[in-house]
Amino acid sequence: MLLEVRNLSAHLMAGHGIVKAVDNISYDLDEGETLGIVGESGCGKTVSALSLLRLIPSPPLVVSSGRVLFQGQDLLELGDEELCSIRGNTMAMIFQEPMTSLNPVLSVGYQVMEPLMIHRGVSRTEAMRECIGLLKMARIPDAAARVHAYPHQFSGGMRQRVVIAMGLSCNPRLIIADEPTTALDVTIQAELLDLMKQLTLDHGTALILITHNLGVVARYADRVMVMYAGRVVEQARTLDLYRTPAHPYTRGLLESVPRLDQDLRQRLKPIEGQPPDLARLPGGCAFHPRCPLAMERCRNETPQLAPVGDAHEAACWLGGAA
Repeated sequence: MLLEVRNLSAHLMAGHGIVKAVDNISYDLDEGETLGIVGESGCGKTVSALSLLRLIPSPPLVVSSGRVLFQGQDLLELGDEELCSIRGNTMAMIFQEPMTSLNPVLSVGYQVMEPLMIHRGVSRTEAMRECIGLLKMARIPDAAARVHAYPHQFSGGMRQRVVIAMGLSCNPRLIIADEPTTALDVTIQAELLDLMKQLTLDHGTALILITHNLGVVARYADRVMVMYAGRVVEQARTLDLYRTPAHPYTRGLLESVPRLDQDLRQRLKPIEGQPPDLARLPGGCAFHPRCPLAMERCRNETPQLAPVGDAHEAACWLGGAA
């Protein structure tokens, strides 16, 4: 077991109230495993990942409860200096938009070299040599010449490759990829995701892949965790979740995606309504205002994750009958 998250809750202090961005979530991650976290925008996917490394200042983010055990060490109890020795070293993050995560006034080479010099203490010459090797591994053409270029001189796909190279620079045990290909066209998306998956396999690195693209999850993830309104509503092995979704929200997500094997005359079924305001959540199950199967109990009581199959859990009063 590489990562154990237990009852993690993180709230954002906003002017209009307390935003329950992450509400009592728990999950495990084995070494070399890929976990996909899916859900609509605003469901808490990104905040749940940023909370692991405490990358959002406190305030506004307050981790109110829980434990995050990484290699047996609780990250929430570490001081800033101890946490900095883990960030970018044994645990790395690939952010959603490389143009905002890369420093525009520093060369891409320096930004890939920096973790090597800080965490591994190598010389600048050695760091440059390894940096060129990392850029080549990320399939950046003419890496030795482009190592001195700046982010604005790269395309979106090339910038994302730089960020991937930076994340892999210190051979981390865990990489968190927050929608790493959202702004790219589909051909570049597939190429980069194949590259990332292969690199994690080569290095035995675990991967948390945050996305709203269910096709990406089906192809690359070993297990899937579905989030809604800051909570985990279902988690299972990928094949099990796609074959037998147990929560109405999961089924709604799957039915809203076009499939090659469905009748071309069949209309997609969008999920009616909008995700709730996390500062003003409805009573009971947060999904009940949008759920076509909602019962009276759903409006008054909040369901907890319960087994509905082998290594398959769902938080629904229907008990997997969705």
